[in-house]
Amino acid sequence: MHFLLTPFGSSGDVHPYVGIGRRLRERGHAVTVLTAEPHRRVVEGAGLEFVSVYTEHDYEAATHHPDLWHPTRGLKPVARLMLLGLEPTWRELEARYVPGKSFLVGHPLSFATRSFEEKTGAPAATPHLSPFSLRTAHQVPALPGLVDVSGLPLGIKRALWWLIDVTQLDPHLVPELNRWRASKGLPAVRRVFREWINSPRLVLALFPEWFGARQPDWPRAVEFASFPLWDDPHVNPIDAELEVFLSSGAPPVVATPGSANRQAERFFAAVVGALERLGRRGLLLTQYPEQLPRDLPATIVARKYAPLSRVLPRAVALIHHGGIGTAAQAFAAGVPQLVMPMAFDQADNALRAQRLGVARSVLPKRWTGDAVAAALRALLGDPAVVAAAARRRDDLRGIDGIALACDALERSATAA
Repeated sequence: MHFLLTPFGSSGDVHPYVGIGRRLRERGHAVTVLTAEPHRRVVEGAGLEFVSVYTEHDYEAATHHPDLWHPTRGLKPVARLMLLGLEPTWRELEARYVPGKSFLVGHPLSFATRSFEEKTGAPAATPHLSPFSLRTAHQVPALPGLVDVSGLPLGIKRALWWLIDVTQLDPHLVPELNRWRASKGLPAVRRVFREWINSPRLVLALFPEWFGARQPDWPRAVEFASFPLWDDPHVNPIDAELEVFLSSGAPPVVATPGSANRQAERFFAAVVGALERLGRRGLLLTQYPEQLPRDLPATIVARKYAPLSRVLPRAVALIHHGGIGTAAQAFAAGVPQLVMPMAFDQADNALRAQRLGVARSVLPKRWTGDAVAAALRALLGDPAVVAAAARRRDDLRGIDGIALACDALERSATAA
């Protein structure tokens, strides 16, 4: 079988697909990954065929956009990038899809893949990396500011979703999407996140049920796997100097604002200030080192990248933005988490981690050295948090989320 994978987003979105693709290739399948040009190195480094459907220029424009991390305006640059990829993705799928021999693995924002499935009848799956993108009117995802409205009456929550769709989501997406769909002979769609984004064949929950429980109004095609933990250390190994740092003192605090975050000066300034106040060692991870404070103390080092699967088991805590891939690595390593959620699924992931007893959150407007130091001190000083983090590590031990995802994809492909 030829699996055509179409992830969309930053490294946190793409790496799980690369891990799944690599395992599928090891099982004897052909695998092609269609995504943004900046991900070429990691895809090809994993031995998979790469096809660029978003240019580096367009990807960089999205990550540079000043509204990217705004809790409500962040959708605009994301929508623009997604819409730019509609035609290139369709064209590449059309060139590679062979009935009976191909299977599509989409993404909630890969609207071209979902449309191609609809037009051609191609067998497909829609993976969801976090519960946030699986629409429900029951356990509603946290809203920006860690606002939890799940306790409201069901009718009010349904009305809230309608309001979000018609005022926030559809205006950025639906007009251009429907113009493009009309060019393919497809009917117009509306309220696309309510149901349309999901393949009727297979919806993969790439997280354990203890993180996001099945909801009564989820699609019937949902199957659970677990976190698809992958950040291949052979592609991005730990360098010798970092190895010495990790081995030569107390376990450090690891801090990262996300792989695509170019606006993290305040994040890092507060982290460095907090670590100095507490006398803690630190490892700062960012692709954009220009946003780090100058003259870091000897107790704090920085790298553009280090595999979290290798460094977190040697850390005392993780400070991050709430991205699901980063949070999943922290669960697997059994380390407490301090989260500064900004946009997208981050607030919901942070609130779920808090409910599990492994995390605390500080909102961006309160993110200062003093606030981070106080939250980190409380986090590490609470034996219940440390014990809860260890329990989640044990829950994931021996669970191969990538294998479970591949099993589900193979079953669906065989039944196609």
